[in-house]
Amino acid sequence: MRALRREVFLRERPLLLVHGAAPYFHAARGRDLPLSRLPRCGAGEGEGRVAILPQPRVMTGRALSPLAAALRRNDRDRFQTALFAPAERREALLALYAFNYEIARVPEVTREPLIGQIRLQWWRDALDEIYRGAAARRHEVAEPLARAIAEHGLTRAHFEAMLEARARDLDAAPPATLEALEAYAEDSSASLVLLALEALGMRGGESEAAGRSVGIAYALSGLLAAMRFHAGMKRLYIPQDMLADQKIDPARSVFALKSTPKLAECAAEIAALARYHLSVARAQSGGVPRAALPALLPALIAERRLKQLERSQYDLFDTRLQQRDTLQSLVLAWAAWRGRY
Repeated sequence: MRALRREVFLRERPLLLVHGAAPYFHAARGRDLPLSRLPRCGAGEGEGRVAILPQPRVMTGRALSPLAAALRRNDRDRFQTALFAPAERREALLALYAFNYEIARVPEVTREPLIGQIRLQWWRDALDEIYRGAAARRHEVAEPLARAIAEHGLTRAHFEAMLEARARDLDAAPPATLEALEAYAEDSSASLVLLALEALGMRGGESEAAGRSVGIAYALSGLLAAMRFHAGMKRLYIPQDMLADQKIDPARSVFALKSTPKLAECAAEIAALARYHLSVARAQSGGVPRAALPALLPALIAERRLKQLERSQYDLFDTRLQQRDTLQSLVLAWAAWRGRY
C-alpha cells in the first residue's frame, strides 16, 4: 500500500495514483469523489500534480460551504465540475451556478408568467444594485454572487443574456426555428460558461470560443434529455418549423410521452447540432490553458448524454435518459488529470 501512496513520475509528468479502487467505489455508486482525490486544473507551480494523502478526508456535507451543499443537491453536474477549480476560485463558480439555478427554476415554481417575470425582475434589480456598488441584498445567493462579481470583474451582459433567456422560458411556445433554439442555448448556457471562465481568469481567445460552443452543446443535450420532465409542464423545445415539417402534433406525441420516428428525427437533428458545437470547442483545445478546464468539463457530460441518446435511438422518453450517470465523477476526474474536455 505504501507504493500506492507515492507520487510516481513518468517522463517528468506526474502519474495519478489512488488508494486501491476507492474512487471507482464512490463513482460506481453515483457518489461524488472525495475532494482530496480530485486533480486540480489550476495554473501555477505543481500544475496537474495530485498529492495522495495517507488518510484522505472523505467529502461529506459538513465539509462543504452552504452554497456548495445546496448546489450539490440542486445541480449535480455543475457542482462536480466546480470541484476541479482552485480553492480560491471555487466559491465564485459555485455562486454563479447557484444564480443560474435560481433563475432557471422560475418556470418550474410558477405557471403564472407575471409572477415569473416578478421573480426575474428581483434578480435584475439585485444585479443593478451590485454593479452600482450598493450593498448586496441579504440572500444566500445574492451575497456570494456580489463578492464574485467584485473580485473577478464579471461581465454584466452575460447575466442579462441569461435573464432574457429565462424570460423566454415563461412563454409556452416552442422556439420558432433551430437557429432560435441555438440562440436560446447560447444565452442561457454559454453565457454561464463565459462567466465561469472569467471567474477562472480566462477572457477572450480560444477559451472564450470553446466556452461558447461547450455551453451550447451542454444546453442542447440537456434539453433533449429533459424532454420527459418538460413535457410534464407542457413545455416544449423542439422548434416549431421542425414540428411543422414532420407534421408532429405535440399533444399526441410529446405531451403524451410517446416517441415516434418523426420525433426521433427531430431529436437526431438537434443532437447533430450539439455534436457540431462539441467539435468546434475541441478544435480550440490547443490554445486553451489548463486553468480553463473546470468551466469546460460540461462538454464531457454533454457527450455522454448524446451517446445515451444514440443508444436509445433518439427515443426522448427512454427512462435511461433520466437515470444518474454513476461514472460521471470518475470520467470528469480522469479528463481533468489528462487536461481534456
